[in-house]
Amino acid sequence: MKKHNFYAGPSILSPYTIKNTADAVLDFANTGLSILEVSHRSKEFQAVIDDAQALVKELLDVPEGYHVLFLGGGASLQFAMVPFNLLQTKAAYLDTGVWAHKAVKEAKLFGEVDVVASSEDKNYNYIPKNYTVPEDVDYFHYTTNNTIYGTEIRKDPDVKVRMVADMSSDIFSRPVDVSKYDIIYAGAQKNLAPAGATIIIVREDALGKVTRPIPTMLNYKTHADKGSMFNTPPVLPIFSALQTLKYYKEVGGVKELEKLDLAKASKLYEAIDSSRLFEATVPDHEDRSIMNVCFVMKPEYKELEKAFFEFATSKGIVGIKGHRSVGGFRASLYNALPMESVDVLVAAMKEFAEKA
Repeated sequence: MKKHNFYAGPSILSPYTIKNTADAVLDFANTGLSILEVSHRSKEFQAVIDDAQALVKELLDVPEGYHVLFLGGGASLQFAMVPFNLLQTKAAYLDTGVWAHKAVKEAKLFGEVDVVASSEDKNYNYIPKNYTVPEDVDYFHYTTNNTIYGTEIRKDPDVKVRMVADMSSDIFSRPVDVSKYDIIYAGAQKNLAPAGATIIIVREDALGKVTRPIPTMLNYKTHADKGSMFNTPPVLPIFSALQTLKYYKEVGGVKELEKLDLAKASKLYEAIDSSRLFEATVPDHEDRSIMNVCFVMKPEYKELEKAFFEFATSKGIVGIKGHRSVGGFRASLYNALPMESVDVLVAAMKEFAEKA
């Protein structure tokens, strides 16, 4: 039975990425060596990281003056690296979920943090509006997509200060005006590659401004100066990331991916909103994520959640169990997920409702 992978992360990858990675595990670039054992200093792998950096810049239209880095440590390490490198006196943060909240916690170790708004009061089921970002902060940090709660900020905020964004779960799903940001970072395991790599886009002019000493490994300038090769990078995930980037270019780039993602999300939300059994956890359509669709059984049908989960599993649907903070179900519609999988989920929801 074909499986339909809705896991939130590590998540579905394109068949193109999986096949090329599997081939490279056996023989990387006709070297007779596996990608698992090749030197990161070899000319063959240097070509991989060079191509990956170039494709990131091409796909996201990154302007001059920015570095593209591939590091380890996940996005969680960036919660500390960002303020370590950028926070001199004060920073502004928007609190829209667990990961944003954790970023705030780390930033407070380095200076004053102004949380300009939070949606914690309603279990993060909306995006705060009408907040003011002070103009005297070093930067404004926000999380674009909240995988746990299913909310998303799909437009670059209009603020008068430099921005930093955690785009871990929606990078490459929409165009971004990179010029507004000092740093964009994303864990690769949700729309790019296997777990183990983090992509960072950092503005050269933003570095070297803080007065505190920064440990060598936590200094962006260290990695920018060495082209992500200061120490051994996560070789396999970077190779897989390159395959995904090639696939993204092949399908038409970020704008085409956005069209496909919007179509998938629209179909699933329509099925949820028109159902007598299910309801979305995010009431405002404008705030709903197109990457992570969270939904639950209506209160009068809550006892059917386990039965639906088992029914969906019998249809080859995997990874739809909601996070414990929300409950219910979560369908992650990352770039590599085909419309066919959404159709299968929607059909399962309708069939189950007819029988319930």
